[in-house]
Amino acid sequence: MVHGVTKVRGVAARAGGWSARHRWAAVLIWLLFVVLATVAGSASGRADVKQSQQLSGEVGQAAQIIEDAGLKEPAGETVLIQSVGQGGSATNATAPEFRSAVAAVVKAVEGTGQVTKVTSPYDTKTISKDGHSALVQFDVRGDPDTAKDRIAPVLDAVAKVQSDHQGLRIEEIGGASMNKTFSDAFGNDFQQAEYSAVPVAFGILLIAFGALVAALLPVALAITAIVATMGLMAVVSHLQPMSDTANSVMLLVGLAVGVDYCLFYLRREREERAAGRDARTALAIAAATSGRAIIVSGVTVCVAMAGMLFTGLAEFEAMGLASLMVVAVAMVGSVTVLPALLSLLGERVEKGRVPFLNRLKRGKANRNGESRVWRAVLGAVLRRPRTALAVAAGALIAIALPAVGMHTQNLTLDQEFGDSLPVVRTYDRVNEAFPGGASPAQVVVKATDINAPEVRRALADFRARALSSGASHGPVEVATHDAENVAIVSVPLVGGSDQGKAEKSLDLLRDHVRPDTLGKVTGLKAPVTGQVAGSKDFNAQIVGAVAPVFAFVVVFAFLLMLLCFRSLTVAITSIVLNLLSVGAAYGILTAVFQHGWGASLVGAQGVGAIISWLPLFLFVILFGLSMDYHVFVVSRIREAKLQGRTTRDAIAHGVVTTAGVVTSAAVIMVAVFAIFGTLSMQSMKQMGVGLATAVLIDATLIRGVLLPAVMALLDDRNWYFPKWLGWLPDLTHDEAVEPPPTKTAPARPGDGPGHPEGAVRV
Repeated sequence: MVHGVTKVRGVAARAGGWSARHRWAAVLIWLLFVVLATVAGSASGRADVKQSQQLSGEVGQAAQIIEDAGLKEPAGETVLIQSVGQGGSATNATAPEFRSAVAAVVKAVEGTGQVTKVTSPYDTKTISKDGHSALVQFDVRGDPDTAKDRIAPVLDAVAKVQSDHQGLRIEEIGGASMNKTFSDAFGNDFQQAEYSAVPVAFGILLIAFGALVAALLPVALAITAIVATMGLMAVVSHLQPMSDTANSVMLLVGLAVGVDYCLFYLRREREERAAGRDARTALAIAAATSGRAIIVSGVTVCVAMAGMLFTGLAEFEAMGLASLMVVAVAMVGSVTVLPALLSLLGERVEKGRVPFLNRLKRGKANRNGESRVWRAVLGAVLRRPRTALAVAAGALIAIALPAVGMHTQNLTLDQEFGDSLPVVRTYDRVNEAFPGGASPAQVVVKATDINAPEVRRALADFRARALSSGASHGPVEVATHDAENVAIVSVPLVGGSDQGKAEKSLDLLRDHVRPDTLGKVTGLKAPVTGQVAGSKDFNAQIVGAVAPVFAFVVVFAFLLMLLCFRSLTVAITSIVLNLLSVGAAYGILTAVFQHGWGASLVGAQGVGAIISWLPLFLFVILFGLSMDYHVFVVSRIREAKLQGRTTRDAIAHGVVTTAGVVTSAAVIMVAVFAIFGTLSMQSMKQMGVGLATAVLIDATLIRGVLLPAVMALLDDRNWYFPKWLGWLPDLTHDEAVEPPPTKTAPARPGDGPGHPEGAVRV
């Protein structure tokens, strides 16, 4: 066996070598980096995405006008008073008992001291056309961003009135009450999912390694990378605002890649020591091989995450930058502090062994530590690669076919949360009785002088035309802010909670009513915003971002594969296989959540659509994470080929020797993502199911069947690199491992013929 290492030229090998020689310095530098990043983040504070930055177009313009004017819309709340009888038995709003209930609601909410501007439906005419429903409206005092923390007494007061008037339905709805309800119902659920991801990952690593210390290392690296990135996010947020969503995505991605990279490195180091190499040589080989694969994979994942920066959506840009940062931090930690820790621990990395786990693993592996299951599967694939290719590709295409009819939209409340929450049913009742009242459009009017005669006439004309055009049934309300020269016009849209019909009303406002009235005043701005407008504009911007994001990610991933493997074939097959994996994930999502096939298994009945942001998000995340496995497996195949093995022997060696680590990494990812698939929010459920199924398909069908079948059929053409591309820089960084002049160990039974002692080139 090899006991000496020379001619190390790659970045990963040099970093690993330095860290092993200066192990305490490497560990202290890493800890100092984590501490400094955390302190810097705490000192600077995190700047979050503002409403005006969420979207470009009219919604962003409206938010910018409001922000520039220093206006902060209070948190508005509504109490629905509704008769519960049918037909003639239904109580009319003019009945004494109805008036008594309205008066009781007004008195109760005013008595809490938490509200202002309480209005009676008899003054504001907010009584439904059938006369059986009415709205008491008011604002919550104080900062609207924290209104949900102060709304509980008001909700209790309304509930008390309801208990005193059993013949009527009395329910509260509004921004504050909805935020409190969702936070109570799902906030803890979501946090629990995040917190449980770490112990789940640790448990799987303990099974994979069979030793406590070895299982702790990947988790420790991932956690420190996440902590450091949180600090860096706060610093960077003053240039690119961040958000809670970006933080959650960063945690998921950081845990996935942090554990993966450490797993790759640690498994290779243990493999080399088990083969008889001394600790120093084993660590050097792991640095030169797995370390290089980590760098190639990390850079590729960073490129994929950078694709989100091309969406023009502040939330996506925040998620992309946060994910990119945590991948970069985890990658650097894997090739620097990890070798130092392994050098410090030495054989102690095997401390805390779990005996029955090791016996179980030995029963599933041959004497070379290779998986018997994957050895059997691969044997069948390599014997009949054409059949394997046809079956696997056919299966993936069949799975992906439902995606052809994918329908995306922003989910409505009942789609997102179902009817399990009373507030969702209240929302539907308000929209049914007052179409568009629960989510009106808002026209934010900015003029040089908001009280100028021509502006007042235009506002009056707009109100009249909004009603006569059929875009709204009213009431159209105007709130004027004289000092800021801003007016906000609230327009309940015909269509209510029916997104399609409401969008037609919105188009009528934007394309006809506004140009014919407000549009005739020179210098006046009147962007239309609101929930329906935000949903429509968001969808339009997402659709517009698909082509540039896809093109950027695919082109740059292709170039990285080309440069790092110096093979046109490997670059092309990498892209095609990853696209197949993403396509299969899209197909499963569409089949389950849109068509309802097996929806009951994941609690997704009746959704009927894919949330609009998910396909682009999944593409970027999956394309990046899939490259983890692909780079690792292909690097090992290439290494075996450079050792002198035939292509088929190299494929067999590369796939089988990486099967354990790829399987362990995939199981961790699937388990973590599956946790999010159990949440009640349909958007989180769709994300979790999509990510979990895609990773599962990628680690099994793609890497275990399709990749070896394709490479076996291509044979030596796998390494095709045309001469006309010779001008490209060579980033292969092959490492040469040479034996010392003395002391060689005998080969073990079962070692393959292509395992020469003299030259392991990576």
